[in-house]
Amino acid sequence: MSDSDSFIDEVNDEVRRDSLYRSLRKYGWIGILAVVIIVSGAAWNEYRKASAVASARALGETLLGALEQPTPDERVAAFKTVSAEGDMQGVVALLAAAEQLADEDPVAAVETLTPLAQSTDAPAVYSDLAAFKMVMIGGESVTPDLRSQLLERLARPGAPYRALAMEQQVLDLAATGETDAAIEAARALLQEPSLTPGLLRRISQLMVALGANAGENAG
Repeated sequence: MSDSDSFIDEVNDEVRRDSLYRSLRKYGWIGILAVVIIVSGAAWNEYRKASAVASARALGETLLGALEQPTPDERVAAFKTVSAEGDMQGVVALLAAAEQLADEDPVAAVETLTPLAQSTDAPAVYSDLAAFKMVMIGGESVTPDLRSQLLERLARPGAPYRALAMEQQVLDLAATGETDAAIEAARALLQEPSLTPGLLRRISQLMVALGANAGENAG
């Protein structure tokens, strides 16, 4: 390689370095900003996880403290002071209603369960459980019309307590003397895939009591 070629290469290298330095000075802040964002994002994510764990632990300790109160009245009062968000609101309401039932106050239990049962934001497993507990509590707080509406909702296809709600519908029909309708409803219930052995036994026995032929019980 001649001296002139070597000189040209050195000049080209110098030009490239100058161009690189100018680019770094002009755009280097973008890379630094990207690094800062990535590091900050990771730190925030860890902080959020730690905060969630701390909040869950604090809520658990509060619920345990409420459950350790000596009387149902005191436990209910403690549950009413619990500050819960999201799904845990449903859990707290169910716990409070259980204590009200233990204190033989079904009216208060229904009042506690009603907002949860009517909630469109709560998971169906909680809102439907609240509705089903209202059905089972009964009494003056749950009128026949309300009971019928709740059962109709709970017996919809795909609902988590469909089979149990259908059983209650069969019992209601039998209680009002609508024997044929009760037998037909029982047959429909026997076709449900989610039937437990205990529920199958109860419905089969009820069909026999209603006068259905033994061969009909299997559907």
